[in-house]
Amino acid sequence: MHRDPVSELTDAELLTRSLVDPEAFGIFYERHERMVFGYHMRHTRDLEVSADLTAETFAAALVARARFRPGPEPASAWLIAIAHHKLLTSYRRGHVDARARKKLGIGPIALTDASLERAEAIIDDERFPMQELLDGLPADQREAIVARVLDEREYDDISRTLRCSEAAARKRVSRGLATLRRQLQRGVT
Repeated sequence: MHRDPVSELTDAELLTRSLVDPEAFGIFYERHERMVFGYHMRHTRDLEVSADLTAETFAAALVARARFRPGPEPASAWLIAIAHHKLLTSYRRGHVDARARKKLGIGPIALTDASLERAEAIIDDERFPMQELLDGLPADQREAIVARVLDEREYDDISRTLRCSEAAARKRVSRGLATLRRQLQRGVT
């Protein structure tokens, strides 16, 4: 039996490979569509807005994939940071920004019966309790991860807010992300 080597790549490897192989970004998308859509649904409680934000998140990730740099944070954290930014921008502007989709020539999202069924399955699916995973972390790690990954703040700023050294802030983020990574790998979500 022949295995598809592209589908076995890590998320970081998929993003790098997607610069020359569009199939790689498609696999990255398939791995994380549910997580990103679920994130947007939890915050907006609106199917159409969540679908638009999810499309805009992935379009922005596709445009920005050359700037992705592997690090201690998983690629999914980079993607959630983009999703968070798109969500905040939509709140500020009062609508979903479509610049990344327009740049790629992608039109508005049309919700079909099939896409609505998928959306409902995602909403009902308890495999992605991201907030519950974050809530399960010690408070210092949770606060550090939210500040660094979701709010995209610099470590010096985080250390002032958390009243600790930059090294301690980095350690909190690192430990928290390692715990989340282990939980995700074990299939907690």
